[in-house]
Amino acid sequence: MSPLTDDRPQSTVELSIGGMTCASCANRIERKLNKLDGVTATVNYATEKAKVTFGEGVDPQELIAEVEKTGYTAELPAPPRAEGSPQEPVDELRPLRQRLITSVVLAVPVIAMAMIPALQFTNWQWLSLTLAAPVVIYAGWPFHRAAWTNLRHGAATMDTLVSLGTLAALGWSLWALFFGSAGTPGMIHPFSFTIERTDGSGNIYLEAAAGVTAFILAGRYFEARAKRRAGSALRALLELGAKDVTVLRDGSEIRIPSDQLVVGDRFMVRPGEKIATDGVVEEGSSAVDASMLTGESVPVEVRPGDTVTGATVNAGGRLVVRATRVGSDTQLAQMARLVEDAQTGKAAVQRLADRISGIFVPIVIALAVGTLGYWLGTGGGAGAAFTAAVAVLIIACPCALGLATPTALLVGTGRGAQLGILIKGPEVLESTRRIDTVVLDKTGTVTEGKMTLTEVHLADGQEEAQVLRLAGALEHASEHPIAQAVARGAAERVGDLPTPEDFANLEGLGVQGVVDGHAVLVGRPTLLAEWSQHLSAELEGALTAAQAAGSTAVAVGWDGKARAVLVVADTVKPTSAEAIRQLRTLGLRPVLLTGDNESVARSVAAEVGIEEVIAEVLPADKVDVIKRLQAEGRSVAMVGDGVNDAAALAQADLGLAMGTGTDAAIEASDLTLVRGDLRVAADAIRLSRRTLAVIKGNLFWAFAYNVAALPLAALGLLNPMIAGAAMAFSSVFVVGNSLRLRRFT
Repeated sequence: MSPLTDDRPQSTVELSIGGMTCASCANRIERKLNKLDGVTATVNYATEKAKVTFGEGVDPQELIAEVEKTGYTAELPAPPRAEGSPQEPVDELRPLRQRLITSVVLAVPVIAMAMIPALQFTNWQWLSLTLAAPVVIYAGWPFHRAAWTNLRHGAATMDTLVSLGTLAALGWSLWALFFGSAGTPGMIHPFSFTIERTDGSGNIYLEAAAGVTAFILAGRYFEARAKRRAGSALRALLELGAKDVTVLRDGSEIRIPSDQLVVGDRFMVRPGEKIATDGVVEEGSSAVDASMLTGESVPVEVRPGDTVTGATVNAGGRLVVRATRVGSDTQLAQMARLVEDAQTGKAAVQRLADRISGIFVPIVIALAVGTLGYWLGTGGGAGAAFTAAVAVLIIACPCALGLATPTALLVGTGRGAQLGILIKGPEVLESTRRIDTVVLDKTGTVTEGKMTLTEVHLADGQEEAQVLRLAGALEHASEHPIAQAVARGAAERVGDLPTPEDFANLEGLGVQGVVDGHAVLVGRPTLLAEWSQHLSAELEGALTAAQAAGSTAVAVGWDGKARAVLVVADTVKPTSAEAIRQLRTLGLRPVLLTGDNESVARSVAAEVGIEEVIAEVLPADKVDVIKRLQAEGRSVAMVGDGVNDAAALAQADLGLAMGTGTDAAIEASDLTLVRGDLRVAADAIRLSRRTLAVIKGNLFWAFAYNVAALPLAALGLLNPMIAGAAMAFSSVFVVGNSLRLRRFT
């Protein structure tokens, strides 16, 4: 790989690659691109994409030319289609399906005649040739074309093995029919799994040539179909967005394509419609169903001032939304980009498999030649020697090896996206296996991250509804987060709040004003004391207890008397305790990290079941905490959501960002949890570990299959047709095993 020797700006492009048939094809293209100066490329066989990073002075057309020199096709991403120019869906599998049907229809009688002596009528072998030749030449043409292209470029791939094997079987059969004794009328060809030592002039291998072609085409077809299914989660994600939108301009409603929205546009969302892009609610209130984006089944209530995400569904009332992010900046586009990047990358295990498959094909060809020479040299007969050599060529195709990792990644990351888990890259999967400690930021991760009215303590003879109505009305006029928490809590409990007739904000003390004819004070006890409104012993006790627990308490008074104490706190998320239990089940040790004082931190930790607490940590010192834990020999995962968590997320062995948090945190993390639910962190680690386990299982079976089958073929114990069926099955097995991840819950 060419090192990037300077700090020039880098560009990244994703090329669509055509003509790849196995992992060694991807490996060759990758090596060729990486030889270019200042270019770093990763080619993924399963997604048929090349992600290429290059410096100034490199033209993308040069990259395409380089791929074409290798014998494959490359295209830049297609520009977005103009609205109103519908495009017929292209059935990419159609040519493959036609060849498969042709091969099956013609190969079945050929195999039946070869295997069942009762069907071998006089001159049956000539009918067999008539049926088998189109299978090998027409149906197998993609293999021969790719093998020839590779040969011209001095390379060998899986297609080289298939083409060599099937053409050799056909060629031998033609020789035996025209120049040997196989063309004699009345010739009988008994079928057996083992090889008998003969001179071979009476043996034809048309059933092997036709059968292998049909089996491998079937394997290719089901593999291609499974790859499309594997990528369906990402396609579904990209298709989630609304196609058009009602925009409010100059007092009128105009329907426009959603890709024409600009930041600042106000648009209307009726009940049942998708929200066109990310924005802020300006009018109306409703419940928004975000299940297709976050996996969260319960609709979220929104009102003016709340943010909404594009592609979610308005389940209730009419909303007017102001667009804040459009096009490639929206959360949906960022999610799709993250998933696509993860699917294009490669895990360390895949790089090893690629290297092996790159040298595997030449070794197999050498082994086939060696097998042929050995059988001929030991007097085994030309037929036995030829059959064993063809079986070696057919059985050894490293197709399953190339599919082992990419298909599992495709399905795993796609399923993650459906559940609101975005995995940044394959190397992340390796990290999840080693993690033993999970550090949790308190605010916004374990707790809600916003102040909430939690308790109302009343003086004798007071009614809660009146206290909340008057205090809430006054606090509603203030911008302070504590005031807003009181106002929000009051509105939720008593409904609409009156408008204050008079209002004044007293810096550092609280607020005062007139509501419903009452002179109301809300704030510190000292503010009320200035107006001779002193707290009773009960209210004083409630205030002290709240402060000791790390909560904030405000006093309320009107008409010359202290009436209540309201307690505001950052509440623990209802799912956090269960999330901690799940993380422990995964063998992880939870640690609570916060800038809050020790008593508040201990109180939250006790509520959710965390024993290890690191409190009173400045934002800049969070990285040092992670480093200290790593120095103790721990492998650390960090879960956070704020700008001040970004550096710690990057330092951790595995960074998990809550998607409800800041862009800086999401950018620095390895895994993004779209929902603000800590349980998703446990799901993310489980999914990553499951995906890694599937990759390892796939690689084991792909390796084991080749290692076990090659000696059998070389010893002449494997009929070439059985070898072809086994080879095709191994690829289908690997893809099928990967597709099990779609059922992950």
